[in-house]
Amino acid sequence: MFEISGYHLLLAGLGAAILLAYWLPRFFSGREPAASALLIGLGWLLFGWVEGLPEAISPVTAARPWEIASELCVIVGLFGVGLRLDRIANLPRWGPTLRLLVIGMPLTILGVAALGWQAAGMTLAGALLLGAVLSPTDPVLAGDVQVGRPTEGGEHPVRFTLTAEAGLNDGLAFPFVHLGLAVAAAATLTPDLALEWAWRDLAYRILMGGACGVAVGWLLGKILFGIPRRNALAETQAGVFALAGVFVAYGLTELAEGYGFIAAFIAGVTLRRVGSDHACHVRLHDFSETVEHALTAMLLIALGAAMPALVQPFDPVAALIALALIFVIRPAVGLLSLVGADFNLRQRLVVAFYGVRGVGSIYYLAYAGSHAELKDEARLWSIAAMAILVSTVVHGFSAAFAVERATGEKQTG
Repeated sequence: MFEISGYHLLLAGLGAAILLAYWLPRFFSGREPAASALLIGLGWLLFGWVEGLPEAISPVTAARPWEIASELCVIVGLFGVGLRLDRIANLPRWGPTLRLLVIGMPLTILGVAALGWQAAGMTLAGALLLGAVLSPTDPVLAGDVQVGRPTEGGEHPVRFTLTAEAGLNDGLAFPFVHLGLAVAAAATLTPDLALEWAWRDLAYRILMGGACGVAVGWLLGKILFGIPRRNALAETQAGVFALAGVFVAYGLTELAEGYGFIAAFIAGVTLRRVGSDHACHVRLHDFSETVEHALTAMLLIALGAAMPALVQPFDPVAALIALALIFVIRPAVGLLSLVGADFNLRQRLVVAFYGVRGVGSIYYLAYAGSHAELKDEARLWSIAAMAILVSTVVHGFSAAFAVERATGEKQTG
C-alpha cells in the first residue's frame, strides 16, 4: 500500500532544511538571517547520519558534480555582484580593493601554502593549490557586507571595497590554481613552466576575461535597451535575461581560453552602465539573486551532508590551518594591504577580517580534483570544508552588525 521513497524523503528533508535555515534565526534577531552556517549544519544533522550517503556524495569521490554546481553558483553570483555597483567612475574608491587584490591575495596564498607545506607536510603543488583554493573571498555568501541592490545606494567605501574584492578575486585565483596543477603534473617548478604560466595563465587569460566581459556586457546592454527602440526588452519582466546574459559571457570567454569568472563580473558591471537608472537592473539583479540563493542553499546542504566524510577522522592540523586563515592570515594581510587607505581603524579592521570563504573555494578544489590526480586531495577537502564552516559561522552571524557599526549604514538589500 504505502511505501517510503528515498527520493521523496530526500526532497522533503532538503525543503525542510532550507525553510528552517531561513526561518529559525528570525526568532533571535530582527536582521535578515545569515543562513549559510545553518544550511551546512542542518544538512549535516538531517543527512550526515544516513549510512553511506556522506561517502557517496563526497567531492573527494565525485568531484565533477560539485564542480558544475558550484560553477553555476559563482557565475550567477558574480554577475549579480557586478549589477549591484552603482558608482564605479571614482578611481580612488578602487584603491583599497586593488590593494587587497595585488598585495593581500598573493600574501594569503603564500601564508596558507607555507602552513600546508610545513605544518601539514603537503607537497609543493598541494600546498600551492591549497593557498589558491582558499585565497578568494566569496561573492555568494557575503551579502551582509556588500553594497545594496541596483539604484538603492548604500555604497559606503567599506561595502564597495568588500563587494569589488569578492567580484574580482574569484577569477584572479584561477592562475594560481593552474600553477598548482602544472607543478603537480611536472613534479617541479621550472623556469620554462613559470614563463608559460606567466604569459598564458596570468596575462592572456585575465586580459581576455576582462575584454570579453566588457564586450558581452555592452552587447547585452544594446539588446536590452536599444534594439528595437520601440519595443525594448528592458520594458518587459524578463528577469531570465540575467541568466542568459551570464551564460553567454561565461561560455564565450571560456571558449576563448579566458577566465569566465572575471567576464561574468565585468559583464554585470558593464551592463549596469547602460540605462543606469532603469528599473530593469533591479529585476535582473533580483532574478539572478534568487537563482543564486536556490543553488547555494542546495550546495551548502550537500556540503553539510558530506561533512562526516570530509572531516573524518578529525585532523587537528587541518583545523589549525582553517582557523589560522580566518583569524590570523586574512586579518594580518588585510591590515597590511590597507596601510595608507582612507579608512579609520574600525573600518580597516572590518575590511581586513570579513573575507568570507565559501562556494568559490568549493569550485576551485572540485575543478582541481576533476582535472588531475591530487595526492593530498582528502586533506585539501578537509581543510577547505573546515575553513568554510568556520567562516560561515563566524562571519555569517557577525558581519551585518560589524559592517553597520563601521559604516553607520543599515543594509537593506
